[in-house]
Amino acid sequence: MKTKFKSTVLLFLTAMIWGFAFVAQRVGAEFVGAFTFNGIRFFLGFFSLIPVILIFEKDKFNLESFKKTFLPGLLAGVVLFIASTLQQYGVEITQSAGKAGFLTGLYTVLVPLMRFVMGKKTSVLTFVGAVFAVCGLFLLCMTGNDISFGIGDIVLIIGAFFWAGHILVVDKHVNNISPLKFSLVQFFVCGLLSIVCALILEDISIVAIKSAGIPILYGGIMSVGVAYTCQILGQRDADPTFASIVFSTESVFSAIGGALLLNEIMSGRGYLGCVLIFIGIVLSQLNIKTLKKSK
Repeated sequence: MKTKFKSTVLLFLTAMIWGFAFVAQRVGAEFVGAFTFNGIRFFLGFFSLIPVILIFEKDKFNLESFKKTFLPGLLAGVVLFIASTLQQYGVEITQSAGKAGFLTGLYTVLVPLMRFVMGKKTSVLTFVGAVFAVCGLFLLCMTGNDISFGIGDIVLIIGAFFWAGHILVVDKHVNNISPLKFSLVQFFVCGLLSIVCALILEDISIVAIKSAGIPILYGGIMSVGVAYTCQILGQRDADPTFASIVFSTESVFSAIGGALLLNEIMSGRGYLGCVLIFIGIVLSQLNIKTLKKSK
């Protein structure tokens, strides 16, 4: 019982850290460009993960293991770079941590749908969840009496597809290699690509980086380093379906963070849309067979 409780606490802590990261991303966007913000935070995540590996996998910390991890980590890092860039630009354009969190959270619905397209078995509840998510998306993006998808909304939705793709890449490779080293490689690749793009496309200012220091530190150390470690420890003793449902509360925490820290206010229709999207996310993670076994 104590082990299960500890696991649940760690999973919710992970979701909370990830959710509040949207607040950090919105604040950081006021000072630095998307590539600069992501480049620094993913390198921070990279360096913060090194001591974790030394603690949990010290006996496996060798060149041979990294050779096996390099190509899968490289692929995941490229997809992560695209997804995180689109997310950061989406947050910057919409200026809403809560809305960005729920639109990004659509990836949890897209993953099983994409698996279905790839010929994998998918629960009926996934399709029911997709309907709820689409209805919620309609309400969340509706302005006045018309539905209006702004550029920021579109960027975040496209980003959700890449987040789903990233999950599928991780799912394909993570069982064959060290998950911590896998993350180390993908964080380095994502950070490197972001810094290169920042040097080419953005004006990097030390003053601006200092102004965005706290959001960048939170995004790098807490969102990447600490949260990922909590995720690994929490999932050790948790049912995968339960873990997925807990992680889906990330979007709820993003809305809470936006309201408490940034005074973000949505219309009643927007909040209803968030509720429907959240219901859709949860339903998409459930399996009818699992539900029957639990009765």
